[in-house]
Amino acid sequence: MIHRMCETIVHRGPDDEGIHTEGCFGLGMRRLSIIDLVGGHQPIHNEDQTIWIVFNGEIYNFPQLRQDLELKGHRFYTHTDTEVIVHLYEELGSACVEKLRGMFAFGLYDKKREKLLLVRDRLGKKPLHYAIRNGELLFGSEIKVLLEAEPKLNEIDDQGILHYFHFGYIPDPYTAFRAIRKLPPGHVLEFHGGVASVRQYWNLPTFGDGASVSAASEEELLEEFESRLREAVQIRLISDVPLGALLSGGVDSSTIVALMAQASSKPVKTFSIGFENQEFDESKHARLVAQTFGTEHHELLLQPKLEEALAKLTASLEEPFADPSIVPTYYVSRMARQHVTVALSGDGGDELFAGYDRYERYLQQRWLPGLGGAWFRRNLFPHLPARMRGRHFLYHLSLRGEERYLDSISHLPAERDRELFSSDFLQWIDSVPSPADLYHGYLQNAPAKDPLSRLQYLDAKTYLPADVLTKVDRMSMASSLEVRVPLLDHLVVECACRLPAGLKFRGGQKKYFLRRLAERLGVPKQVLERPKQGFAMPLVHWMRDELKQDLLGILTEPKTLQRGYFNPAAVRGLLKEHSEGVRDRSYQIWLLLMFELWHRNFLEAKTRQTDVASTLGMREINSRREQEVSRC
Repeated sequence: MIHRMCETIVHRGPDDEGIHTEGCFGLGMRRLSIIDLVGGHQPIHNEDQTIWIVFNGEIYNFPQLRQDLELKGHRFYTHTDTEVIVHLYEELGSACVEKLRGMFAFGLYDKKREKLLLVRDRLGKKPLHYAIRNGELLFGSEIKVLLEAEPKLNEIDDQGILHYFHFGYIPDPYTAFRAIRKLPPGHVLEFHGGVASVRQYWNLPTFGDGASVSAASEEELLEEFESRLREAVQIRLISDVPLGALLSGGVDSSTIVALMAQASSKPVKTFSIGFENQEFDESKHARLVAQTFGTEHHELLLQPKLEEALAKLTASLEEPFADPSIVPTYYVSRMARQHVTVALSGDGGDELFAGYDRYERYLQQRWLPGLGGAWFRRNLFPHLPARMRGRHFLYHLSLRGEERYLDSISHLPAERDRELFSSDFLQWIDSVPSPADLYHGYLQNAPAKDPLSRLQYLDAKTYLPADVLTKVDRMSMASSLEVRVPLLDHLVVECACRLPAGLKFRGGQKKYFLRRLAERLGVPKQVLERPKQGFAMPLVHWMRDELKQDLLGILTEPKTLQRGYFNPAAVRGLLKEHSEGVRDRSYQIWLLLMFELWHRNFLEAKTRQTDVASTLGMREINSRREQEVSRC
């Protein structure tokens, strides 16, 4: 069974497979070899083989940890970072995680205590999913691992799906499946005697206040942060395989490349994506950065075969996921993998240094009164024509403060877009908590007083791990590429959080502090002064041109409309409104499209695979195996 589970994630580890089963536990690993290529075979154990581990990620401070452990008498049989965790656990138990610096997800089994420990890194760079059934725990890097072990776990969780409609992704701890959960970032799960307990071992520190600082103090803070980030980049250059950088041409990735160039004795390999549509093309800026720092630059003009690309990507995504930048992320990862095994990226800069336009809009609008308020939303809004211009804007104006912000980041919230959903689904929606409640909870508990820092905390808990880092992990791993993120080193994050809010957003300039650092490092002014683009996609053009007919065909097929979620007339109206150019509905259509393609290319495909396995006699074999496991 564990071999079959490993087979589902060969893309995450094409170099090696390791399995250890004993008594009532079994561990399996697919390895992408980065450190100790020959000796790092997993699972790894301690001296008397009473502790076993499977580990995904990198521990950047492992040389120092190993040296300390050897002085205490621990004996190592490999040179890999994984073995450090085993011996650190012997010293500290589950508190060992607090000493680790890096990106990681691991499962560690302690035979003497009959205890399993699951751990996920502080920011959620590496994924970890689990399910508990009949006193038994299954876990894995991807959901498909669990479904391979137990196909009956595929029951859809409408609560997770509702989160997807709201925000375009499913936040921790939810998944698209009722019995499967994500271990949240910065958390440990201990499983003993059939019972699981989850605790948080790390959280973002208290944010700096909004007070201004003197020029001298600002310079001191800049030097301190530069030193911290420089070290974070340097320790991520440790590798026994070729290494490069993903370069978008923005401030974040350009800063990382600048630091890499200063730390490397050879030209850094950089990789970027371009679009024919100049409105979305950043390649010229990436090219300028590459020339400035003398990198070995590789560039791809993206002309994706979207039908083919979406079929492949939605088959590998285990949950519906609506961030369209998965497409360029996948292609740049695939291009980079032809040259390197590890790449650094600039992800995290927008969350740490307030780079999103939505932050600026909120700060400008948060004092505006909620016109009409709840009375308008309850009594007038439901009667406005669905295609009326300004309908959503009036709803937005009726909200106040943080409610207005949450509406601005919502895509198809049921409270606002009720006409799009079926009556049966709406009846269920009205009986359960709103997805916005989770987000309100983060805002209320944020370790911050000023409004900007509260929004940053919210994104660090939701959008960053569940969208940005999920996208990077899935698309890079689909190409067997490891991506390292220096800006999200937890010591860098803690340093950035403590900075005064006025250093992040100043005088209408987003990412003020990071821009100052980039300028010190020699990043060209053309890059620093241009408007933010992000890893955008020309969705509106694709939806009205090459994808138009295919979209109309997929989203209006009876198979799609009979799933029970949507009002068929409203879906047709949405498509008509967009295709006729009445207004841009590209993102909402994309969200619906990705939801349907997930159903077809992942969910239904897994069901067909299970049915085929059953006809080949696998059901009987699996039943015997499950009985053996149950007896343990």
